[in-house]
Amino acid sequence: MVNDVDKSGTDETTPAEAIVEETAEAQPDATATPQAELEAARAQAAEYLDGWQRARAEFANYKRRVEAERDDVRCRSNADLLLKLLPVVDDFERALQVAPPELAHSPWVSGVTIILNKMHTILDSENVAPVAAVGQPFDPQWHEAMMQEETTDHADGAVIEELRKGYRLGDRVLRPALVKIASNPGQPPCTPRKACGTVENRGLPQSASGTDGLNAGQS
Repeated sequence: MVNDVDKSGTDETTPAEAIVEETAEAQPDATATPQAELEAARAQAAEYLDGWQRARAEFANYKRRVEAERDDVRCRSNADLLLKLLPVVDDFERALQVAPPELAHSPWVSGVTIILNKMHTILDSENVAPVAAVGQPFDPQWHEAMMQEETTDHADGAVIEELRKGYRLGDRVLRPALVKIASNPGQPPCTPRKACGTVENRGLPQSASGTDGLNAGQS
């Protein structure tokens, strides 16, 4: 009977002994070298740095995207208002073009000129500028062809007359220019890298060719 009690007692493990065994298993390996611990710490630090850099880059991209969307919304809302202003500018410019010469110094013409200059100042402040047309190669991004005229005086595809002024808002088209283009199969086509003035006067400054086109339109 005593032997049975002793044998069963040797197989049981007390709670205190179990805690000691678990603690011993949880302790790090005493054979690990400081170099190995340093390498593990460096790897963990590199992982943390990479995660921080990724989060920073994602936030920077998000901030740029939000700012771009905000600018796009503001630009579109301004474009709608500016587009409604352009016909008024057209009317004032036409009024000055047809004003009789004897009224050039009248208060009425001076008042219209002042108003038109103020409108041009508003357009300039909003980064709105006229689209180059006469003497330029036809570009569907900026020009809308309304007429085509067969001629031997201009390069093929050159804009020879501006029927309605076009405007650009920054690098976007606000309103395309309505133009007349030349059809001259006997001449090389007009390109952005090649002058598009008259055959006799290619290479004239744009202001000179633009004046010719304006006079042609008035006649």
